[in-house]
Amino acid sequence: MMKTLSLYLQHFLHLFFPHTCEGCGTDILDDKSILCAACFTNLPVTGFMGLEGNTVEKIFYGRVKIAAAGSAFYFNKNSTIQHLIADLKYHRNKEAGFYLGKLLGNELAKTNRFNNVDAIIPLPLNPRKEKKRGYNQAAVIAEGIQSVWPKPILNNKVIRKIFTDTQTHKNRVSRWQSMQGVFAAEQIEILQHKHLLLVDDIVTTGATLEACATAILQVPGTTVSIATVAYTL
Repeated sequence: MMKTLSLYLQHFLHLFFPHTCEGCGTDILDDKSILCAACFTNLPVTGFMGLEGNTVEKIFYGRVKIAAAGSAFYFNKNSTIQHLIADLKYHRNKEAGFYLGKLLGNELAKTNRFNNVDAIIPLPLNPRKEKKRGYNQAAVIAEGIQSVWPKPILNNKVIRKIFTDTQTHKNRVSRWQSMQGVFAAEQIEILQHKHLLLVDDIVTTGATLEACATAILQVPGTTVSIATVAYTL
């Protein structure tokens, strides 16, 4: 009887508050997922996490010493991944960020290359931008990772000292120059002698992640790895 009532209630709620796929809009999907099976299957997985010397790692060659790096998905215009990241960053859809973090965490858990990571550091967002947005999207992604790949999250242990304009339309050299000295490590005693996973939504030229990793590596005994949801082709 109770099971039947629960089923009727679900159908009633679905009628007025439909749960639809963020990718294609269908309402044929699991209540706990934001993508239907078809959209999930079509996500452009990179396979980078388990591959030493992958494309993302090569971005940082000769620039900063990274133990391991990778992105879970390719980022293409007008794709489901772009839609989910845009929803997270510009439309206050934290559920999308948590979901992407879970997918990234699953990719991390499939390989032993990140087994020695002690803690996760979300890439710090400028305080003004974070206040406007209401949260740091990298921190939301980190929470999603943690839900399937249990590592402590160290928020506010690395800070942005300098406000920078958007990097979207800058080339690699301009991005690198504008990011010099932007980050600084705080509470150094907590970071010392730890392998830290630096997390963000997208990597393009890697200038921002490089600058943050460089600041972390100034702390004695630290090792840095990098993981992002997406890699821009």
